[in-house]
Amino acid sequence: MHYKIKSAVSLLLFFGFVLVTSLTYAQSALSKSAAEAMAQSELKQQSALYKPKAELEWENKSIALGAHTLKFAYRKLGEKPKDGYSMYISMHGGGNTSPATNDQQWKNQINLYTPAEGIYVAPRAPTNTWNLWHEAHIDTLFDRLIKDAVIMEGVNPNKIYLLGYSAGGDGTFQLAPRMADYWAASAMMAGHPGDAAAMNLRNLPFAIYVGGVDKAYNRNKLAGEWGLKLDSLEKSDPGSFQHDVHVYPDLPHWMNRKDTVAIPWLASFKRNALPAKVTWHQDDMNRTRFYWLGVPAAEMKTGAEVIASISENTVLIEKNDNTTLLIYLNDQMLNLDKKVKVIYLGKTIFNGKVKRDQAIIKETAAERLDKDLIFYSRIAIKEGKVWQDIHPASTFITIP
Repeated sequence: MHYKIKSAVSLLLFFGFVLVTSLTYAQSALSKSAAEAMAQSELKQQSALYKPKAELEWENKSIALGAHTLKFAYRKLGEKPKDGYSMYISMHGGGNTSPATNDQQWKNQINLYTPAEGIYVAPRAPTNTWNLWHEAHIDTLFDRLIKDAVIMEGVNPNKIYLLGYSAGGDGTFQLAPRMADYWAASAMMAGHPGDAAAMNLRNLPFAIYVGGVDKAYNRNKLAGEWGLKLDSLEKSDPGSFQHDVHVYPDLPHWMNRKDTVAIPWLASFKRNALPAKVTWHQDDMNRTRFYWLGVPAAEMKTGAEVIASISENTVLIEKNDNTTLLIYLNDQMLNLDKKVKVIYLGKTIFNGKVKRDQAIIKETAAERLDKDLIFYSRIAIKEGKVWQDIHPASTFITIP
């Protein structure tokens, strides 16, 4: 008797769960036009909520994150274009030296380059360590710096450029690939790559400028090696890995401003926010998102790689080292009114409809305040199957 009662209760709970999740899923389904309208509305709302913080940080030229504070100076140059200002984040040299020396390097950086147009920002590194520009806190601080500039100055997220000299060049080698989905293009001056991974640069134009007799840390030699590496990647994948490498034969660490040609080169590019193909190497400073790919925070792992592409309405995953791989989708990438096919490691694991979800729109609008990185759906590849969210806080459900 007790067994029958328990079984009946279990069945009621199970079918109750299915009913609730099904209703939640049905309620969140949207048409394309409704999703687009909601994306615009959410972006406007989330930007308004963020604005008081942006106003305070921009006015004080200071962003605090726990024990770290990013101070910055900026110059506004030229007339504001119709599609918004460009933004240049220019990182100073120095590193593992005295605060006074790093302060002086920061002051030099403020006027080192002069774009024809844009918001030119020279941040002061929060620390005085050798890796001052690629510690874990920098990613979040730069994300906030960009949001502040977008809200306060009307910066176009598709025209943001990263560059740096010496230790700032070291940071460029690390942050350009690590945060490639933020930048339109990047230029590295007089730095060394360390353990940076080139594969993340597939959709990011990248320039290298080094003096030919700048032998410290093998800068000159490594610049040449990276040039050859990028040549090889571009040759094997035509149309990708755009790069421009200059090793000035007779110049030392200071390149007598020959590297200033980087500025118009950078300005010639706009970000491809939704590239058809993404190659992602997870850096030792882990991220949950990279372009339209993602992983759950609890499952991030250094060194994991993904190679994924979208063609027409097919998602192709050629490589995936993650337990759960998240795929973010919207109608700019494919047609969500039609079936979406997912081919995983050579096998078709799904061919059906993927519904738009207002919860995903809200989440991604708030995350970056970036109109081109608002997504309407999110699916997961897990246990060899395709799953879809019914809510960002919930577990995934299999798509029948």
